[in-house]
Amino acid sequence: MSMLAFLSRNAPWLAAGGLLTFLSSFGQTFFISIFAGEIRAEFGLSHGAWGGIYSLGTAASAVVMIWSGALTDLFRVRVMGPIVLLGLATACIAMALNPVVWALPLVIFALRLFGQGMSSHIAVVAMSRWFIATRGRALSIATMGFALGEAALPVSFVAVMAMMDWHLLWLVSSVIVLAAIPVLMLLLRQERTPQSMAQESASTGMQGRHWTRRQALRHPLFWTMVPAILGPAAFNTAFFFHQVHFAEIKDISHVELVAFFPLYTGMGIAAMFASGWALDRLGTARLMPFYQLPMVVSFIAFSLATGPLGAMIGFLFLAITTGANSTLPNAFWAEFYGTAHIGAIKAMAAAVMVLGSAIGPGLTGLLIDLGIGLETQFIGVAAYFLFTTAMMMIGIGRARVDLLP
Repeated sequence: MSMLAFLSRNAPWLAAGGLLTFLSSFGQTFFISIFAGEIRAEFGLSHGAWGGIYSLGTAASAVVMIWSGALTDLFRVRVMGPIVLLGLATACIAMALNPVVWALPLVIFALRLFGQGMSSHIAVVAMSRWFIATRGRALSIATMGFALGEAALPVSFVAVMAMMDWHLLWLVSSVIVLAAIPVLMLLLRQERTPQSMAQESASTGMQGRHWTRRQALRHPLFWTMVPAILGPAAFNTAFFFHQVHFAEIKDISHVELVAFFPLYTGMGIAAMFASGWALDRLGTARLMPFYQLPMVVSFIAFSLATGPLGAMIGFLFLAITTGANSTLPNAFWAEFYGTAHIGAIKAMAAAVMVLGSAIGPGLTGLLIDLGIGLETQFIGVAAYFLFTTAMMMIGIGRARVDLLP
């Protein structure tokens, strides 16, 4: 099937996935962190204190995700989607109106749970269920919402922040999310019957089985994948969380730094579609072990950068893994564990991912306060991704023999 025919036949469902991934931006670190300077100034927070608050709220959302993410096995997207978006809009309003520092972890919790957590989780679980032979293509298209958010929102909001109070921008964000709810309901007025229910034999996992979450957690493959799930979330988040500080130490203006975001997004989109095309033909077993190697190059470049050129190189390599990360891991769980319980299994992986995004800002903020700069930290991050690559090679290499041909 041609791409045009695929888009035409599946437009409402792909658009619903893209809308949800785009709206998750309002709970993603790359968006929240553009207000980091204003939030720290308003509440008198150091890098470490702000990172600690962010990590606390994010970690709490990771715990709740273990339960809430499994609800996607019970309820359709047209039921859960509007509820999650209503929660996200409320969280945006809370960020705009919150006057006290003690409530800040609660606001971060809500933004991360309903934004980064559930909005993106619902979208990728739906794509994994609704599509089988074209799962990679569907994930590539639906997750373009992430790329659109990364490309458009930071540049736009940083520019407008020079003319408008940052509190008002959070109210604008809530209006955007609320306006999207009827659009989502319209797109899903006839929600697709999941292929995983209609063609169970076509979407089983290892050993021809549909694995439950309990069984998946008892299998060694899941635990060899945990460092790889944790890593991009932790250190992508940490990088974007400290983007203002990074610009300062590299003697780059914040506006100049965020101007690289569209380039980063463009490369990410290319990597996203390339990885989606490749996984539909080769499967995740051949691709997953190596997709985090560009992160090694990226963080070395960020560490050694002395100006915009070095930062640009870092962004380009970061985008390669980020783009592939939008498709490969999401397809991986369905390919290796089947789709009958994919919501619960993916919820566990999503919780690990969200936990990583909690660890990253808190750890790096603390190290900055202790005098260990980002440039030194980024060398350690590069070494970490060499470790995750080795773990995936071992775990997937052993497990792929259980995949039916």
